[in-house]
Amino acid sequence: MSFPLLTAVAAVPAIGAIATAALPAAKRTAAKWLALLFSLVTFALALVVGFRFDPGAKGPFQLTESHAWISDFGVRYELGVDGIAVALIALTTLLIPFVILAGWHDADPLEEATPNRRWRPTQGFFALILAVEAMVVLSFEATDVFLFYIFFEAMLIPMYFLIGGFGDRADGDGEEQSASRRSSAAVKFLLYNLAGGLIMLAAVIGLYAVTADQLGTGTFSLQQIVEARAAGKLEIGTGTERLLFLGFFFAFAVKAPLWPLHTWLPGAMGESTSPVAVLITAVVDKVGTFAMLRFCLQLFPEASSWATPVILVLALISVLYGALLAVAQRDIKRLIAYASISHFGFIILGIFAMTSQGQSGATLYMVNHGISTAALMLVAGFLISRRGSRLIADYGGVQKVAPVLAGTFLIGGLATLSLPGLAPFVSEFLVLVGTFSRYPVIGIIATLGIVLAALYVLVLYQRTMTGPVKAEVKSMPDLRVRELVVVAPLIALLLFLGVYPKPLTDIVNPAVGHTLSVVDKKDPQPAVQVDAVPGGSRPGHAVHDQDVEAAK
Repeated sequence: MSFPLLTAVAAVPAIGAIATAALPAAKRTAAKWLALLFSLVTFALALVVGFRFDPGAKGPFQLTESHAWISDFGVRYELGVDGIAVALIALTTLLIPFVILAGWHDADPLEEATPNRRWRPTQGFFALILAVEAMVVLSFEATDVFLFYIFFEAMLIPMYFLIGGFGDRADGDGEEQSASRRSSAAVKFLLYNLAGGLIMLAAVIGLYAVTADQLGTGTFSLQQIVEARAAGKLEIGTGTERLLFLGFFFAFAVKAPLWPLHTWLPGAMGESTSPVAVLITAVVDKVGTFAMLRFCLQLFPEASSWATPVILVLALISVLYGALLAVAQRDIKRLIAYASISHFGFIILGIFAMTSQGQSGATLYMVNHGISTAALMLVAGFLISRRGSRLIADYGGVQKVAPVLAGTFLIGGLATLSLPGLAPFVSEFLVLVGTFSRYPVIGIIATLGIVLAALYVLVLYQRTMTGPVKAEVKSMPDLRVRELVVVAPLIALLLFLGVYPKPLTDIVNPAVGHTLSVVDKKDPQPAVQVDAVPGGSRPGHAVHDQDVEAAK
C-alpha cells in the first residue's frame, strides 16, 4: 500500500487538536507552540500533495484512497483531489499557522478573574482551530458524498464554540453583554447551517435511493455516479434531479453564504476574535463554494443548468447588496463581513456562468479572497486590540503614529477592492469576463461591485488612518515582530500571485475543464469581423466561426 498522504494531511491536525487539548491548564505556552508545530507539519504535508499532483494526468482525481466503511449502505472512505481541491487545501493549511500566531494571546486568561469575568481555556482555543482545519481538509478531499456530509456538518461543532466561547474583548461592553451577543451569534450560525445540513441530508438519502433502484446497489461514490450517468446506466428523472440539486445547493448557499441566506455571517464575524473571523470567511465558507463545483454541477448537470438564471440573479444581488451594506457600516469587522458577502457573490457568478474563464476565476477568487481577507482582517484585529474599539469613528491619524500598520492595512484593503497588480484582480477579471461572455447584462451590472468596493475600502482607510491624530491613538504602537511575521507573507503572496498567477491556473484549469465536460458546457464562440464573405454577407458583417469555415 502506498502512503496515505491525503489521510495524513487531515490526521495531523486532528492529532494535534487532541494533544493540545490534553495539556494541563498551566501549560498555556506549550499549548500554543504545540498547535503551531502541528499546523506547520500539516502545511508541509499539503506542499507534498501539491508537488505530487500532476495537472496533466488522466482521470478526475489523484492520490486516491478507497476503503470499505459502512458496506451495508454503500458508504466508503474515499478520498481524492483535483486541482481545485489542491489549491484550497494549500490555502487552508497556509492560513492556519497565521491564524494561530495572530490569536497567540486571544485565549489568555483575563487579568482579573471574577464570577462575571471567566477565564479562557487556551488549550481549548487552539485545539478547536486544529479540529476545524482537519474537518475542512477532509471536506476538500472526500469523494464519497456521505463522507463529505459528515465533515461538512461536524465542523459546525468546533466553530460554534470558537464563536460563542472566545469573542472579541474590544467591544466596550461588560463581559455579560459580550457573552450574550457571542452566544446569540453562535446559535444563529449553528441554526442556519444545521437547517441547510438537514435539507442536504434528505437529498443525500434520496440520491442513495435513486442509485440503489437503478444500479442494484446504492452508492455515494461521486466518481461512480458520474461514470454511471455518462454510460447511460443511471438516469435520474428531471423532477427528481432538480429536487436533489436544490437540497444540496441550499446547504452550500448557507455555508457560502449567498443572499438571502447570509444573515448569520456579519454577527458571527463581528463577535468573534479576528483570527476566528478569518477562519470563518477565508476557510470554512470556502467549503460551500467548493462543494457547488464538485457536487452540485457534477452530480446534477441538468438541474444546474436549469437553476443557473435564478442563481446568477441571487449572486448578483449578493455582489451589490453586500457592497452597499459595507459602505454603510460603522463597525470595522462588520464592514469586512459584508465585503466578503459581496465577494462570495462574485465567486458564485463565476461558477454558474458555466465558462472556463468564469470557473477558473471563481477558484482563483476562493484562494485570493482567502489571502486578502486574512491580511485585512488580521491587521484590523491588531488595530482593534490596540484601541479597544471596533468603531471606525474612534480612529484617525493612525498612519502618523503606526505607519507600518497603516501600510499593511492599505495593501490589504487595496487587494480587497481588486487593484491591478494584486492577486484578487486576476480572479475578479476572469469572473467578469467569463460571465460577460455568456450573460453580458449580468456581467455589466456586476462591475458596479468594483466601484462600491473602492468606495468602502478607501473611505475606511481615510477615516481610520488619515486626518488629525486622535488623542486615544497617539501612543499606539506599530506592528510587533510576531504581527509582522503574520502579515508580511500574506502581503508577499498577494503581490506574487497578482503578477504571476500561472502556478495556480496550471493546477486549476484541467479540473475546471473536467467539470464543464460533465455539465456538457462549452465556452461561447465569439463573433468575428470579416471584410467580405462570398455568398451575400456584407463587408464588416459579424459572423460566427462556422460561417467563416463555410466561406473558406
